[in-house]
Amino acid sequence: MRKIKPKLIVIAGPTASGKSELAVHLAKKFNGEIISADSRQIYKRLDIATGKVPGKWTSRKSDFRLSGSPTSGSIFLYKSIPHYCIDIANPKKQYSVAEFQTHAKTAIADIVSRGKLPIVAGGTGFWIDALIYGQHMPDVPPDKKLRAFLEKKSAEKLFTLLKKLDPARAKSVDPHNPRRLMRAIEIAKTIGKVPKIKKEMAYDTLWLGILPPKEKLKATIHKRLVARIHQGMIQEARKLHREGLTYKRMRELGLEYRYLADFLEKKIDKKAFLLQLEKAINDYAKRQMTWFGRNRHIQWIANLQEAEKILGKNKHEH
Repeated sequence: MRKIKPKLIVIAGPTASGKSELAVHLAKKFNGEIISADSRQIYKRLDIATGKVPGKWTSRKSDFRLSGSPTSGSIFLYKSIPHYCIDIANPKKQYSVAEFQTHAKTAIADIVSRGKLPIVAGGTGFWIDALIYGQHMPDVPPDKKLRAFLEKKSAEKLFTLLKKLDPARAKSVDPHNPRRLMRAIEIAKTIGKVPKIKKEMAYDTLWLGILPPKEKLKATIHKRLVARIHQGMIQEARKLHREGLTYKRMRELGLEYRYLADFLEKKIDKKAFLLQLEKAINDYAKRQMTWFGRNRHIQWIANLQEAEKILGKNKHEH
């Protein structure tokens, strides 16, 4: 007898495309709860720079326990919608895709058991694929000796090494992020290569992708960055450093934090910080679209109305 797979929605797309708000709207309309799939929003206190939704931890009557919650039985709520896999990890320690799989699967099982619809929303494509396709990811422990050797190399040299060890992973990883490059090299040297994601979905999944026009996305990225500066992104990073987050670890977190570390250490001035960071965010959005663009299951939408239309057609299934 064929096993019935749990029904689930994925909302994917580039940064600044509106995934979080679309997920909340659909969750309210279709009795859903949200699993965040963002490799930086997973960390506590990384709020403004990551664009984490301004939710609050609230006590909840439930048997569900998610490792990493501030208190047992608490839930992260934004606009009254429960969010999982967000604001739970210590930023001083690396949180792996294998840990995300464990937490996300537990959350999905709990959501389904209460008759609700799981909605996975985020821009970390590798994490989403690892979850949806049920691929076992290697929980390879850090190799301190190897890392000490690799830390002496530039991102360019690390990327060249990774291309030799695991060409497939090199196509999807951020070539300017030393931490991710070192981690991929670490896994490749331990088990041969990062496992290829198998293409049999573990869930009955409806894929939605938000695809804003290029110029509109570029303008949104600029506007959002300016807003985050005004909201206190630099001050937040300074506070994180005072609380023990090293500049080295900040750079390992990538994207905004790499440039924030350079700015706070006075390696670049504010003008260079803003220009370089905005370019890096736009480059990141392009890499996200390259990743998601390979997924033939994604139904691309431009707005909320198109999402509702697709869901209306699938209402008997989702």
